[in-house]
Amino acid sequence: MSETIRLLLADDQALVRGALAALLDLESDLQVVAQVARGDEVVDAARNAGAHVCLLDIEMPGLDGIDAAAQVSATLPGVRSLIVTTFGRPGYLRRAIDAGASGFVVKDTPAAELADAVRRVHAGLRVIDPMLATESLTSGENPLTPRESEVLTEARSGGTVAVIAGRVHLSQGTVRNHLSSAIGKTGTSTRAEAARVAHERGWI
Repeated sequence: MSETIRLLLADDQALVRGALAALLDLESDLQVVAQVARGDEVVDAARNAGAHVCLLDIEMPGLDGIDAAAQVSATLPGVRSLIVTTFGRPGYLRRAIDAGASGFVVKDTPAAELADAVRRVHAGLRVIDPMLATESLTSGENPLTPRESEVLTEARSGGTVAVIAGRVHLSQGTVRNHLSSAIGKTGTSTRAEAARVAHERGWI
């Protein structure tokens, strides 16, 4: 008899989490052993439950799924991460793979395909939604530097240049320079537009 694959589900929407758990538990070789609603609870819950594979949403409180995958990769080397998200953005795919995730699929993946993706990830294979893989190849690299990404992320939540500068521990002049560069790279005319475009492309 094959080993039962122990799963952790991380999604801040309880209904989605419950539906995924119900679908995956129908598979004889899969068992959901932990569920969390926050990204910063993933590592401890996975360790305590003895999870083999973590299924992670991207947008969660505490820590997003990509950063949670990076933590899992760094602290629980035998545990695999599979991003399961509504947000099929090419930039997210690149960031997830760079963070150590073993797979990336969208939430409307049929249940049988999702279960198969879990098995393949557990076996050490990489699973990527084919449509998203194609988009990622054609969309090009993220042009933003880490600092530009950080400043744009803060700009999304509003606030003056002074407020942003305080949050990222940079001078106001440096923040203005980063914002100006990011606006140019996104082909927009304001920092709000630049932040929106970067978010839509999965760069931040």
